[in-house]
Amino acid sequence: MSVPGSLTVVGLGPGPDRWLTPEVADVLANATDLVGYGPYLDRIPQSFHRRHGSDNRVELSRARLALDLAVSGRKVALVSGGDPGVFAMASALFEALESADDPAWAEVPVRVCPGVSAMLAAAARVGAPLGHDFCVLSLSDNLKPWDLVLKRLRLAAEADFVIALYNPISKARPWQLGAALDTLRTMKDAATPVVLARAVGRHDEDVTITTLADCDPTKADMRTLVLIGSSQTRLLPKGGGKGGGKDGDSLGDVWVYTPRSYYSAEVP
Repeated sequence: MSVPGSLTVVGLGPGPDRWLTPEVADVLANATDLVGYGPYLDRIPQSFHRRHGSDNRVELSRARLALDLAVSGRKVALVSGGDPGVFAMASALFEALESADDPAWAEVPVRVCPGVSAMLAAAARVGAPLGHDFCVLSLSDNLKPWDLVLKRLRLAAEADFVIALYNPISKARPWQLGAALDTLRTMKDAATPVVLARAVGRHDEDVTITTLADCDPTKADMRTLVLIGSSQTRLLPKGGGKGGGKDGDSLGDVWVYTPRSYYSAEVP
């Protein structure tokens, strides 16, 4: 069977157009159809593309639509924010392919193009907190039980990883980031640096550097990437300054970084 169409999964990056990779820009310029979450499609300049926007939490339906369009001969760009392989549409696409609802889907040429992940943008904004071993978790329990979320969080803290948290809070689950922080407070030093990086690179960017003891979960939303340091993560005043917060909750004008080497008297 010959399928003249194609399907490319792309990531727009977390913020401004300059974080869009040239490869992704080329895919978008040559696509006939764009499929994605409505707010992500809104970030792409209007053009001759056919746009197929949908609501959140319908990733599999979105992937199936993209495959159907490709089978019909369209050149489809399946759009994610950030990197499409990090809690995003690339995995949903392969789930759809594995289900094999339509045998023709197996003939569709598929490609995944990397994008700038929110954790990388947030880390770059504050310095180098991911300079040593780290792990990435989603606090959403839509597709996995909350007990598993907490288990993985505890194990990550026990192993002393820097932790990046996606999907920290939403209107449907406003309590989960607070519960996660409470769990970490039983295992980590109260002075552990925490970064709340909201909408990095956008016009409404808001980055707060605080501590595990003082972190206020109500300052986060679904556009916030949370970074929690390891025992080795440090604060370095910028320009020889002394730091100090201007609002009582931020640690002020400092860099956050984790050294490449790990030294501890109690290595697990």
